[in-house]
Amino acid sequence: MVNTLELVLALLAGAVLVVGIFRSLNLPPVLGYLMVGAAVGPHAMNLMPDTGGARYLAEFGVVFLMFTIGLEFSLPRLYSMKRIVFGLGAMQVLASIVLAMIAGRIGGLGWGAGFALGGTLAMSSTAILSKLLSDRLELDSRQGRETIGVLLFQDLAVVPLLILIPALSGPADALFDTLALATAKAVALLSLVLFFGQRVMRTWFFYVARQKSAELFMLNVLLITLGLAWLTEIVGLSLALGAFLAGMLISETEYRYHVEEDIKPFRDVLLGLFFVTVGMFLDVGQIILSLPAVLAMLAALLVGKFLIAGAASRLLGSPQGTAARTGLWLCAGGEFGFVLLSQIDEARLLPPALSQVVVAALVLSMLLAPLIVQASEKIVLRLVPSEWMSRSLQLTSIATQSMFVDKHAILCGFGRNGQYLGRLLEQEGITYIALDLDPERVREAAAAGETVVFGDAAKRETLMAAGIARASVVVITYADTDAALRAMSMVRACRPDVPVVVRTADERDLEKLQEAGAAEVVPESVESSLMLASHALALVGIPLPRILKRIREIRAERYHLLRGIYRGGEHLHEESLEERQQVRLHSVPLEAGAYAIGKSLAELRLRELGVEITAVRRQRIRVVDPVPETRLELEDVLVLLGTPSQISSAETRLLKGV
Repeated sequence: MVNTLELVLALLAGAVLVVGIFRSLNLPPVLGYLMVGAAVGPHAMNLMPDTGGARYLAEFGVVFLMFTIGLEFSLPRLYSMKRIVFGLGAMQVLASIVLAMIAGRIGGLGWGAGFALGGTLAMSSTAILSKLLSDRLELDSRQGRETIGVLLFQDLAVVPLLILIPALSGPADALFDTLALATAKAVALLSLVLFFGQRVMRTWFFYVARQKSAELFMLNVLLITLGLAWLTEIVGLSLALGAFLAGMLISETEYRYHVEEDIKPFRDVLLGLFFVTVGMFLDVGQIILSLPAVLAMLAALLVGKFLIAGAASRLLGSPQGTAARTGLWLCAGGEFGFVLLSQIDEARLLPPALSQVVVAALVLSMLLAPLIVQASEKIVLRLVPSEWMSRSLQLTSIATQSMFVDKHAILCGFGRNGQYLGRLLEQEGITYIALDLDPERVREAAAAGETVVFGDAAKRETLMAAGIARASVVVITYADTDAALRAMSMVRACRPDVPVVVRTADERDLEKLQEAGAAEVVPESVESSLMLASHALALVGIPLPRILKRIREIRAERYHLLRGIYRGGEHLHEESLEERQQVRLHSVPLEAGAYAIGKSLAELRLRELGVEITAVRRQRIRVVDPVPETRLELEDVLVLLGTPSQISSAETRLLKGV
């Protein structure tokens, strides 16, 4: 018992340490689990020589993974993407399998082993690629939709592959009968479960949810998932198929999102254990001895899948640049390759040495996947000469929109927030140019007369074409903080002095965005809270002027640039005595003979008077939040923030030194 406890603690400590390191380096955690498994396995420290029980427990990780795939299964979504999913996706998987079968036959493998190997290598990483697409704002791009469509087909293809691979280990003369029987069982079970199951599942979940017990709801999900997995195993099929069916049934109910959140901790932990058990069979010494074979397999995997996916995309009518990008996105291996490889090992379809080579090649390809995606644009420009012309036309389109405008606003992102902002700017007579990466949104908005063009705000050439050198403000409306930081970094590189306003979901990233150079950060959570509070206070009887005053005070504390306004003389007779003593902004130009010329802000000690210098304008350049070391020059304009009496004292000191 002590040894078992020590082993569990060692596994947990290793997993926490290694996965934490991998996440901090933005590497897929699956690779960390594989490394932990390799360290404790029989080929290294040999902490787990008997792995039968652990492998059986780890199989439940695959069960919950297939369950979540079933939850995401959507017939309407499949229908809307049928051309990509069942066209491009099917071509990519089938061509990979056929090519592997031919190569395997040449290398002395049987057809069954080649088929299983092809299915393993055909898989790409849904977890890695979907996150990269989201981070790079390319989910709605053409290559993004093609990548997601292929990944969706790969997820679906795992189900029949899990049925076929065990059948391939039988005698060759009985293969057809085995496959026919397995297919008949799967079809009968699918028909029975889908025909009767949906109605029963919806009614059953309604009664369970009506009890309003989170514990009961979770127990019910586990019962259905493991019960259907047990049922499919009883009839001679895989546990994963039953879990997939359970997910499909629940996906048709209104409880799917609740179930997905509840099941996620079980799936992630058990799937991590599965990858640990896969890593246990990695023989690092054997892999080093077979390093040339590993590198050859890695090259064959990357080049072969790139050519297959790119050619399939081209056959379906995609431009050369899009086809090349799709091929680069999909060329690496994926986590489902390890799932299928565990089935291949159990069926003994591949020699152990070759299995080690395949595992090592998959691990290396997944490590390389983010780097390949990051370099994809440069690779495409080298491989596809016509892409230069396409890029030039895109930049010309952007430059055409910005050619005759000056002091305009550049909106990075034209989603809901960008469109509302654009309308406000238009009503105030301010010209704007919006950059967006959703081609459908750009097409519809441009057709309606909006000044929006297709372009990536994180690229220097796009910002230059949009007239960043002449822009008066840049507004970044991205919901994703990393994407906003990339765009802001490029804006700062192109023009450091232009003010940048950034939207963020909440206050967690406020300081990070401010440190990156944002003149103002607007957290949506703060604004929604202010609106909720104002309505609630009004409904409980608080006078409206008092509510507005409170909201102004909160905003003044939160938003630096919104503190104070410039008040003209025509407003003085409208203000109450209290309003006249509120903080305001006031501009003080430094003309010849002014005391402050040549002195630093620190030397003037204006903060002692209760006044803050919010900006300094010099030669048409406005510097927000000047540093204390800033030395003032002739014709500088200082923007002061304070009460009228404080501003009067500060102005006297600036001009006369008193």
